[in-house]
Amino acid sequence: MRTLAICGPDSGTLADRLADRLDGRVGVVHEAALDGGVTTGTAATTYRYGETGWQATGRDDLSLDDVLDRLAPDHEYALVLDVPADLPTVALGGTDAAGEVLVRADSADAVDLERLTEALADVEPRETLESLVARVKRSPKAPYSGAIATFTGRVRAKEHDEDAPTEYLQFEKYEGVADRRMRTIETELEEREGVLEVVMHHRTGVVPDGEDIVFVVVLAAHRGEAFETVEDGIDRLKDEVPLFKKEVTAEETFWVHERD
Repeated sequence: MRTLAICGPDSGTLADRLADRLDGRVGVVHEAALDGGVTTGTAATTYRYGETGWQATGRDDLSLDDVLDRLAPDHEYALVLDVPADLPTVALGGTDAAGEVLVRADSADAVDLERLTEALADVEPRETLESLVARVKRSPKAPYSGAIATFTGRVRAKEHDEDAPTEYLQFEKYEGVADRRMRTIETELEEREGVLEVVMHHRTGVVPDGEDIVFVVVLAAHRGEAFETVEDGIDRLKDEVPLFKKEVTAEETFWVHERD
């Protein structure tokens, strides 16, 4: 799922115009209250269905990341309107942006939609384990599958009690090279007997303690080849994909490859 923040006057107008142009399901995140007011009471989430479709209110302790992760499995795009977010951004009317600015314009009508759509296509997709599993379940080969095996790598705070806790990891990659290598590994693993589809994703940038880093998902005919391929997939990703990891602990900062 590709994400885009739109900030400034008439952000909703631009979101409507862009959503009509995008190919795929579009989710919209904003802070506006629902018309008519939905009372949640003690419930964590409340849904209401009416003439205009579904409306919902829910837990106020969800972060923007939580909401985007919920959209990722079944949406191709998410548009975040006037919510401070470190995301690729369209800044309207001189509005400040928390993330990288893809387009600046005086108004929504001044935005070149063709240029914006092309820029959005280059945004790195937001992936979760759930979105990757959903993708392989939509595969034309899914009817032949009896197993889905997955691996999730996380940021570990410490390995031993006496270790200084890790605050975050930061990952950098050779643009294009790392992605091409992952696609090659996926293709080669899919040539195995009984392996139907393989997808991998490795996050870049800052990943705090406790968050997920890397995913491998295998769609296979049987559990045996699924488990074996997941293990081989993560081993090959770690050995063959050019990624560089900086570790920041409570006591020091260092590039991991310089200590290997």
